[in-house]
Amino acid sequence: MSFSVTLENGHNLRVRDINLHAQVDTNEVTFVYQGLSNDPCSSSYVLAITEFVFDHNAVLLGDGFQMSSQTTGTMDNTEDVGTHSDQSNPYQLYSASSPKRYYNYLLIEEATCYTLFGFTSCYRFAGYFELAEVEQHQWIKICIDAEETCPQDWSSNQLESIAILEGDSLAELFAEYTHLVSCHHSEKKGVKKDAPLVWCYPPDVSESFVKDNLSQIEDGFESLDYVMIDEGYQACIGDWLIPSDQFPSGIKSLSKEIKRCGKKPALWLAPFVVHEESEVFRHHSDDWLVTHSDGSLLRVEDIAYEGGRSKSGYILDTTNPDVQEHLTHILATMRKEWGIKLFKLDALFWGSVRGCRHQDGITGVEAYRLGMEAINDGVGNALILGCNAPLWPSLGMVDAMRVSSSLDSDNKCFIEDAREAFFRSWQHRRLWQIAPGCATLIPLQNTPLEQTHVEFHRNALLACGGVLMSGDPLTQLDHFAKSTLSRLFVRHKHNQNSARFSSLSLDHAYLRMNDRNDLHCLFNFHACKQTMCLTSTMPVDWHDYWSGKKLNVQRTDVFEVEVKALSSKAILTKR
Repeated sequence: MSFSVTLENGHNLRVRDINLHAQVDTNEVTFVYQGLSNDPCSSSYVLAITEFVFDHNAVLLGDGFQMSSQTTGTMDNTEDVGTHSDQSNPYQLYSASSPKRYYNYLLIEEATCYTLFGFTSCYRFAGYFELAEVEQHQWIKICIDAEETCPQDWSSNQLESIAILEGDSLAELFAEYTHLVSCHHSEKKGVKKDAPLVWCYPPDVSESFVKDNLSQIEDGFESLDYVMIDEGYQACIGDWLIPSDQFPSGIKSLSKEIKRCGKKPALWLAPFVVHEESEVFRHHSDDWLVTHSDGSLLRVEDIAYEGGRSKSGYILDTTNPDVQEHLTHILATMRKEWGIKLFKLDALFWGSVRGCRHQDGITGVEAYRLGMEAINDGVGNALILGCNAPLWPSLGMVDAMRVSSSLDSDNKCFIEDAREAFFRSWQHRRLWQIAPGCATLIPLQNTPLEQTHVEFHRNALLACGGVLMSGDPLTQLDHFAKSTLSRLFVRHKHNQNSARFSSLSLDHAYLRMNDRNDLHCLFNFHACKQTMCLTSTMPVDWHDYWSGKKLNVQRTDVFEVEVKALSSKAILTKR
């Protein structure tokens, strides 16, 4: 027999499983399993349903489970944002023929208001929303992925909490939502600190390459805080403390050189993955790794792509106390002995996959959080940047989060990355510091870059704020790239917040920089030019942000700007 609960704002939820208890607190509902049944709970376990009372042309927005997936569009015409969908390889979590899942939250934009359905906790189960027809009506199904686990194997009968919020201001709605999330998952201390400025060149670098760039950092890049050593320093994926031939002096020695330049050492690693050539695999293949139900080892490429690497990877079982101790030891050694101050943790998604582990009844989400707790024990007061991560399972576990997926210096990728980052920019300094991707401003490997698209890229970084990572060889930067970084450093110095978008069209982002200056970032994602009207509370001068050129004749409180197709502009006002 089903029952209903009503929130303070009038939204009604129908709970159809009598094994569930729903506790309402204002506009938030917490679900608890209180039944005697021990039947396995499925990957589409329905907590409740609520009627879809919105126009079919309303704009929708929701996350995928992992960083590289988002969904927008309308009810009848969904649109994938990002490089990988949860419904297709290489990260397929559910069938392409199944209804679209909006993980973590479902935001609905109508002409005059917004409604947000969001999970406010993610301790053990990934939560998502589906749109479905039930009893000849359209409904929103509120679901968790229980991964076929049995209630009597659970450590707790408490499930997850959800909220339904509404309002006419997108910024205020997100502020209310993140407050509720923070009541369940306190943010790490680094979330409110100054956003890191990092030099980080893509994988497979060498010790000599890093040293060559260190000489450039000392001459003209004083604003950079960190120098990151990316993949290639380790002997093998999994053997993080053994140096490769490309780094003959070892990371401890190189870290000292970085610190002598006045910078902080940062390091990349994929903590949950081990390759079959590693010492870890050789000694612990029978007790430290996630398996299939038949006992065979679960390979990374069985459930997702292997990250462009040709060798087979396997996944550490973080429910095993010995594995937890191993992870803590690695990170503590890097922090205490090597002096690492910032860790970029990659391939985190793989730590959350379903599989057979040391402990029964534990979901991938729960196992992932156990692993991240062990990592945090080793990291101490250093910072964690999550990358390729499951988003809501990372709540309270990282200081910063990569929010766009591409690493390519590519014209098309610049625009796709901007949309990914903009849709998540509201999370900045609330859930974590956002990292919108590397500033790649010069063509590499004979890849031609169109100036309009590079300008789009730098305006996107300007609007987002957050972690700024320079991804070009500093020895090859031209005047345009150097001046762009310089102006991005100025923005970082004056204001640490993300510019706010007033709608899901993403055409206008606004930021009050300081008492004298406002920043307007304009983006045209369409194939034809657009004219946008900017306003100020008083007559001001309007300047191009990058060149400083004054754009108006007389001070005015209204200013029209023409933005060409697939291009952008950054305008700074001066009082």
